[in-house]
Amino acid sequence: MIKVALDGMGGDRAPRMIVEGAAWASQELDCHIVLVGKERNIQKFLDKTDYVKEKISIKPANEIITMKDPAAVSVRRKKQASIPVGIEMLKNNEVDAFVSAGNTGAVVCAAALKLRTLPGIERPGIAVVLPALIKPCIILDVGANIVSTPMHLFHYGLMGVAYSKYILGNPRPTVGLLNIGQEESKGTELIKEARHLFEKTDMNFIGNVEARDIYSGKFDVVVCDGFVGNIVLKVTESFAEVSGKFLKNELTKSLLPKIGAILSLPAYRAIRKKVDSSEFGGAPLLGVDGRVIIAHGASNAKAIKNAVRTAMDYVKMKLNQHIIDDLKKVNEQ
Repeated sequence: MIKVALDGMGGDRAPRMIVEGAAWASQELDCHIVLVGKERNIQKFLDKTDYVKEKISIKPANEIITMKDPAAVSVRRKKQASIPVGIEMLKNNEVDAFVSAGNTGAVVCAAALKLRTLPGIERPGIAVVLPALIKPCIILDVGANIVSTPMHLFHYGLMGVAYSKYILGNPRPTVGLLNIGQEESKGTELIKEARHLFEKTDMNFIGNVEARDIYSGKFDVVVCDGFVGNIVLKVTESFAEVSGKFLKNELTKSLLPKIGAILSLPAYRAIRKKVDSSEFGGAPLLGVDGRVIIAHGASNAKAIKNAVRTAMDYVKMKLNQHIIDDLKKVNEQ
């Protein structure tokens, strides 16, 4: 049975929402979950929740890294916090994967320091699956590294392709570089040099991607540095929230729109499910020698459950070995 360490103290509504997500996962998924954190706090919420007792245990971690703590400093100083303890468990093969909705910087830092990167991979990248018209699109990096080299971008593309192929089931994923235009002459030297690296391989690279095309579904993998990727992610989250409020305001202005809204409820629900980030679970930190999933700080129980499911898929599909093998093939070309 797959064993997943889950950060019980990470997230805006921890530990209650984390525990509820773990309980849900214990009922639906074939895995054992180790909740890492302050034992008394976690147990208090476990006692109020229905869960499969044989499938959940607790690993004590008496310190907490908050969202405001500086990443590198907190990882070194708070060695008994849930994030470094969980990553240490992964390093020692006590668990198969680690999931956290806590301080993203601290998770990336702890993973990079303790697990190191996969052979040949220079920097890890956070990959997020975004809803699109035809099929979901992976964008990376969205925040692990704000400064990148052309080789980092190339590695992001290679890892994104592996995730799209082996986790999402796309046989030959298309890859594009996020840029201000489709023309080869557009963009910074970083983008131009990265483009040359992609063009030297047999990867299904189809050039530059403008931001407006991310949600078209034409690209399976969109590559960018962590600074740009994080802005794209935050704008996407904000626009989704604001659009929902705009729609609600317009539909409740008078009786006729209200009637139309009632008749259109099935369609609204279907759309909401497609754009619901909790459906996609967490974001994998690709490139580290371990399976690490980063969930949103505002994750609800459903998102936590699906983040555990994502971690299980990562383990089952042996994604890291595929990344190593794919990089080896590219280097031999």
